[in-house]
Amino acid sequence: MQTIRLSPQDRVRLDAALLMAEKNLRALELFSGYLSLCPRFVTKDDVEMLCRECGVSAEAAYSLLMGAACGLDAARDGEAREMQERYFRPAVRCMNAQVCRADPYYAAIRMPEAAQGAWTLGYKRLEPYEAFASDDLRLMPDGREIPQVGYFTEPFLTPVVLENGREWMTVTPSEINTMTADIQAVSGKVAVFGLGLGYYAFMAARKPQVAQVTVIERDENVIALFEKYLLPQFPNREKIRIVRSDAYDYAAHMAKEQYAYAYVDIWHDVLDGVEMYLKMKRLEHLSPGTAFLYWIETSMLAWLRGMALMEIAEGEDGPMMRTLGEINSFDSLMAALSQEGLRRLTPRIPLEIAKR
Repeated sequence: MQTIRLSPQDRVRLDAALLMAEKNLRALELFSGYLSLCPRFVTKDDVEMLCRECGVSAEAAYSLLMGAACGLDAARDGEAREMQERYFRPAVRCMNAQVCRADPYYAAIRMPEAAQGAWTLGYKRLEPYEAFASDDLRLMPDGREIPQVGYFTEPFLTPVVLENGREWMTVTPSEINTMTADIQAVSGKVAVFGLGLGYYAFMAARKPQVAQVTVIERDENVIALFEKYLLPQFPNREKIRIVRSDAYDYAAHMAKEQYAYAYVDIWHDVLDGVEMYLKMKRLEHLSPGTAFLYWIETSMLAWLRGMALMEIAEGEDGPMMRTLGEINSFDSLMAALSQEGLRRLTPRIPLEIAKR
C-alpha cells in the first residue's frame, strides 16, 4: 500500500484539505440534483419578492431560493449558511440573453427540424429563470470548486442535437464559455474530435490564424445531418473537412498530419468522460508536435483530485494512490494534485478509476 509520510503540521493541513474535498463534493451533489430535478423551481415573482423583503440583489435572491430548494436552512444552520455563502452565492449569475444571441454561431446558423437515424436537430427552449450550467468549475485559491449556474430573465431558444431523445449538445453559455479559451488558443492545422453541432469547428474556422479544421466523427448520421443542414451555412466552410473515424484509431495514427492543435470533445459529461479522457491522454505522445486541448478538463481533473483525496481519507490503496508515488510532504501532495500535476499524471492513471 502507498504510504504518505507527513509531519504533524502537514497532517493538520491534510485534514483541512480533506474537509474541503467533502464540502466540494457536497456542493456538486446539491447543484447536480437541482439542475437535474427542479431547474425551474425559482420564479420571477419569488426573486422580486425576496429582493423587496430582504434588500438583496436579484442574483443573491436567486441563490437563496436555489439553496432553499436544496434543503439549506441558512437562517438556522451554520453549515447550511456556509454552503449558501461560499458556494451558492458565488455560483449564480444572471446571463444576458442578447449577448448570447450576438454570438457568431447564433447569427449565422438557422437550425432546422431534421432527423436521421437516432439523431435529431432542433431548438430547446429555456424558460425565464430556468437554471442551467453556465461554465466549467471555478477553482478558488482556498481549494473550493464552485459549479457555475446561470439563468435568463426571458425565454431563450438554443440549438440542440439529440440522440434517441437524449440531449447531446446545445449552444448555451455553458458550451460557449467552456470552449472560448480553447478556441482562442488554436492556430494552424487543427484536429477536432467530436462533431456535435459544429460549434467549435465554426468558431475555429473563423480565425485567420487557423488554416484548416479537420473534424473526426464516427457516427455517419451525425455527419450526414451536419453536411446537409449546417455546414452549408458556415461562412468559412472551405476550411473544414470531415473524417469518419473512431477517435482513438485516428489519434493513434495522425502524427503524419502534423496538426498544431487537437481539441477533444467526445463525451457527454464528466461521469462518462473520465475514461475517454484518460484513453486519449495515453495517445498524446504519438503526436509530439500537437498540443491537445480537452473540453471541461477542469472538471475532469477535479474529479480525479477528489478520488485521490477520498482514497487518502479512507486509507485505501486505490488507483490514484498507486499513481501518485511516494509522498513526503503536504506541499508535494498538493503539487501532484494541482491542475498541471494531474495533467502530467493522467497517462499513467489506471482506467479502472472510471469504474468507481
